[in-house]
Amino acid sequence: MASKKRTFRLRRVLLVLGSLVAVIALAVGGGVLWLWNDAKVSTVGTADFRNELAVPSLAPSHVDKKDGTRVFDLRMQQGGKEFTPGRTTPTWGFNGDYLGPTLRARRGEKVAVRVRNGLDEASTVHWHGMHLPARMDGGPHQMIGPGRERTPRWSVDQPAATLWYHPHPHGKTERHVQRGLAGMFLVDDDRSERLALPKTYGVDDLPVIVQDVRFDGAAFDHGHKMMRSAGFLGDRTMVNGTLDPYQVVRDERVRLRLLNASTARTYAFGFSNGRRFALVGTDGGLLERPAAMERIQLSPGERAEVVVRMVPGERAVLRSHPQDNYGSGWQTRFNGGDDSFDVLQFRAAKRLRPSPAVPAALGEPELPEAGAAVRSRHFELGEGGINGRAMAMDRVDETVTRGTTETWTVRNNHGMPHNFHVHDVQFRVVEVDGRTPPPELRGRKDTVFVPSGTTLKMVLRFDGGPEFADPGVPFMYHCHLLYHEDGGMMGQFVVVDKGQRARTPAGTDSGDHEHH
Repeated sequence: MASKKRTFRLRRVLLVLGSLVAVIALAVGGGVLWLWNDAKVSTVGTADFRNELAVPSLAPSHVDKKDGTRVFDLRMQQGGKEFTPGRTTPTWGFNGDYLGPTLRARRGEKVAVRVRNGLDEASTVHWHGMHLPARMDGGPHQMIGPGRERTPRWSVDQPAATLWYHPHPHGKTERHVQRGLAGMFLVDDDRSERLALPKTYGVDDLPVIVQDVRFDGAAFDHGHKMMRSAGFLGDRTMVNGTLDPYQVVRDERVRLRLLNASTARTYAFGFSNGRRFALVGTDGGLLERPAAMERIQLSPGERAEVVVRMVPGERAVLRSHPQDNYGSGWQTRFNGGDDSFDVLQFRAAKRLRPSPAVPAALGEPELPEAGAAVRSRHFELGEGGINGRAMAMDRVDETVTRGTTETWTVRNNHGMPHNFHVHDVQFRVVEVDGRTPPPELRGRKDTVFVPSGTTLKMVLRFDGGPEFADPGVPFMYHCHLLYHEDGGMMGQFVVVDKGQRARTPAGTDSGDHEHH
């Protein structure tokens, strides 16, 4: 009798435990299913395109009569902007409430940018894609304290290109960029001006600065949702600080200077009707010849110049499409690969001004030759940073010799998407997983997407005059998904002359003086 009672009790306990396990399993499964479904974002068909696209103004400048230097002024400042009527969002910007003006200079010019910090915390301004000495680069060693200023000076010595500028404070770059500190820097040269490409700024030559955002009431919500290992991913996009933007087009062909200024999201830009466009330029300048395509993938920090032909009276939508090269289905879903956005609507006038056809040849890009490489280096993007080490401000990771060419191999075996940005140089991608790179990776690049499981080989030449050799002031290489950069996926290299040795970098310099 006692044995039967024990058996009954045991069965009852097992039944209760089984029920609890089933309830927990259902709850966990339901939670995972909810997270899975909640992770996918799409604004396709829901954007009403009610706001005319804002075009950043060209920054005023003056030429110093003493030495011919073109001088710009930038002020980092706090502000507020009504992205939607009646709701003011606290923001940061350059010379205004959000983003900054477009700086423009010619190859061969000497430039100086007086940067003043009107914020209540230190920051810095990095000239992304610009070839310039390390002391002028605006990396985390060149911080500008509140109320102080810095004036980097350099000679523009690179082909025409769409570059940009943004903060680079160590550990805080994501937050500073999200608040609105970013802008374009356009370089012109004689070759590009002779080509029959659209070139009237703000008319048929448009800056398209794309960011993803999320709002909590009127304020920006910068929080990272669960499972988003790439970093912050917003639920809508804006262009040049404009939500739901449209642009009236009055020319047959329009040049779009696409900049992915998001902190973690990668886009696959194309048009809603699948039309083809001509890719004419990448990060560091024009391609050798246009490449016809329907999609161009840009990870954070990358740029592309495309020319699209419009049809009179049409409405065409620039869209970011889902992507399938993030790694596993889990990584794709939770890091934005399944997402899609209607980014910008173009409204073509009923009659369009004729535009010449895109030239069949754009000229020879200035790219380093793989056969000239004198050294190879390997960079593994993974747990703990790059090559197993997190960024340290007082450690030089690599030393390169001025005037030499090197081959760098970058491998991502981390299971999540990354990219790779190198300061100062424009590199040539020579292999993607052992194969010839696609057309969009054959031009001058300073930032490149490195999906999980991918190995890239690139060639870099470290040119420049004597001022580029500086054994105590480093350049950076890092993942430009800014959450990863802030977390330590970054390293430092110095450029030296033959026979010089690297020195331990000094602490951050807070500015309040000019560099000459």
